[in-house]
Amino acid sequence: MKISKNTIIILALGLGLTACKNEANKDEPEMSTNTLLQAWDGPYQGVPAFNQMKVEELEEAMDKAIEIHLKEIEAIAQNPEPANFENTIAAMERSGKVIDRVYTYYGIWSSNKSSPEFRAVQEKLSPKISDYSSKINQNKALFQRIKTVFEKSQKKPLKPQQQRVVDLIYKNFEMRGANLNEEDKKRYAAINKELAKLYTQFSNNVLHDEENYVTYLDSTQLDGLPKSFVSAAKKAAEERDQPNLFAITNTRSSMDPFLTYSTNRKLRQQVWENYYSRGDNKDEYDNNDLVKQILTLRDERVELLGYENYAEWRLQDRMAKNPENAMKLLMEVWPAAIARVEEEVADMQEVAKNEGKNIKIKPWDYRFYAEKVRQKKYNLDSDEVKEYLVLENLTDAIFYVAGRLFDFKFEEIRDGSVPVFHEDVKVYEVTKLSDGTHVGLFYLDPYARKGKRSGAWATTYRSYTSFDGETNVLASNNSNFVEAKEGEPILVSWDDAETFFHEFGHALHFLSSNVKYPTLNGGVRDYTEFQSQLLERWLSTDEVINQFLKHYKTGKPMPKTLVAKIKKASTFNQGFASTEFLASAIMDMKYHTTDPKSINPREFEKETLKAIGMPDEIVMRHRTPHFGHVFSGEGYATGYYGYLWADVLTSDAAEAFAEADGGFYDTALSEKLVKYLFEPRNAIDPVEAFRKFRGRDAKIDALMRDRGFPIPDSN
Repeated sequence: MKISKNTIIILALGLGLTACKNEANKDEPEMSTNTLLQAWDGPYQGVPAFNQMKVEELEEAMDKAIEIHLKEIEAIAQNPEPANFENTIAAMERSGKVIDRVYTYYGIWSSNKSSPEFRAVQEKLSPKISDYSSKINQNKALFQRIKTVFEKSQKKPLKPQQQRVVDLIYKNFEMRGANLNEEDKKRYAAINKELAKLYTQFSNNVLHDEENYVTYLDSTQLDGLPKSFVSAAKKAAEERDQPNLFAITNTRSSMDPFLTYSTNRKLRQQVWENYYSRGDNKDEYDNNDLVKQILTLRDERVELLGYENYAEWRLQDRMAKNPENAMKLLMEVWPAAIARVEEEVADMQEVAKNEGKNIKIKPWDYRFYAEKVRQKKYNLDSDEVKEYLVLENLTDAIFYVAGRLFDFKFEEIRDGSVPVFHEDVKVYEVTKLSDGTHVGLFYLDPYARKGKRSGAWATTYRSYTSFDGETNVLASNNSNFVEAKEGEPILVSWDDAETFFHEFGHALHFLSSNVKYPTLNGGVRDYTEFQSQLLERWLSTDEVINQFLKHYKTGKPMPKTLVAKIKKASTFNQGFASTEFLASAIMDMKYHTTDPKSINPREFEKETLKAIGMPDEIVMRHRTPHFGHVFSGEGYATGYYGYLWADVLTSDAAEAFAEADGGFYDTALSEKLVKYLFEPRNAIDPVEAFRKFRGRDAKIDALMRDRGFPIPDSN
């Protein structure tokens, strides 16, 4: 499972600001000299001035952008003409260009180059942004116009994309309190304001612990670690002014390989505890009390709207529709997952015993002994696999797949014409292979560094729309690979290579967009991970393996014997992977279907996991105090299960390619993939889109086969 595909930044503006609108607007107000407010100029329909960003301009820019957008919204709300699609819905879609630009810069600081100076501004801005969102969502006159258009469309439907936009915007306002009385609206807005502060504080606390809990090793503590990892750890230490040591940073990309290879059990425990105690160190950066406050406020807010709990409110517009359906899927897979863990642990205990180690497998042992079992059962050495996974070659591989399936060509822009926010970032022009038509730009920011949040994600700086003239796409992928020393290749694990393909799947979703209105570039949370999870499957296709998975020294392609081992071991360790994810998803759902008054986060996590039979040897992939998907915002709150929901769709769709005459590069099926699953974005209902691609609804059977689990009797 790719969870850190934690993916895309969701900035809680309430109303359809999910995509950058068309920059060309002759009615746009005069801007000050503040760089962040300026219309984007230069080539490629204009690009962000990332090289001129100044954090001291951010607060002024956001204040001005909010002021401008609220004036635009008020003009729409007070329009004396009868409400119709053009003067209300289209006008709303056309608004917000300035704040979109400011939010692009804000997102870069928040995720890619945070600093104490930015965090100070962020704390000031979060309540202002919440107020701004509430002023739009609770604008009575505006909502009345939206409601008028919506009700008319129920009697006389509009064109398909127009109708979809109306439906989405109306539902969005309704779910955010537009129908509340004035007193409840005030309380609703106050809750949002307080939550905005708590989300920022939660995120910054996690980032603090990631930056400050670094494990330093000396040259006697490197046993078992691959040379490439040692080299990267040396570089990380040098960057932290410790030139004679080796740094294990408190991120998954550093923690995971250390726990896999280090023979020093005591150090493994230390690194494990640093990582899994983020936000849980009983100090001023501890997040447990914040979690309690967040849950309490969320519960109060949905109670104002008449819902039993937060999950019931949140899931009504997702594919799952309600928490019962989401939990049903999770619990269908859970028994098979923990049963597999029991088998995996037994294999590990046997290896440890044969090595003369009288130990009980602990969470910091799991990866280490899993690797030994992998080598024993499948004669598969993860370090050997890494020698064929060179980041530069993987970049060529994703571009190759994009060409075969999507008719896209990626060409690096080397003349400096496109500004970047860090020297690590590369920019590529994307065109159509068949006719050279310009599509957009792709920004790639691959390396870990101080101030950059951990994990991997994708985002857009501008999305495609066509209702005011066509806009090109500015998409980005962001990773945290540990940069090697100059002249040395960056070797990654198979899991990280899959994540690289995964995030590129999001970028392809952005670049493929063929929608008229900005709101339609949004997504249904338990569906948007599907396209990216599906793209992971192309990593193991013969075409990619033979052309791009080449040994970093010899340049020879991965031998067929090693490929066979990888494919044979594809279901290996699925107990661990499935259980750590499922535990997080189940906890997410339990938190949001339980009265928060009875919740003490530390105890609730322990008691709930014990009740469902969580194995002692595994922890949640994201423990509560650092579960940013759920508590640093609302993008994935009660939505973490969506990765599994998307994986059901992924496995089913992948079987369609496996069964096609041309396999994973079948021309006809690739065309259907782009037409129904990538181009429409949120212009059609996801269930209908999948049905058009597959010819039927998705089934869980393929997922269970993929993981080597028994298929439930109900299927």
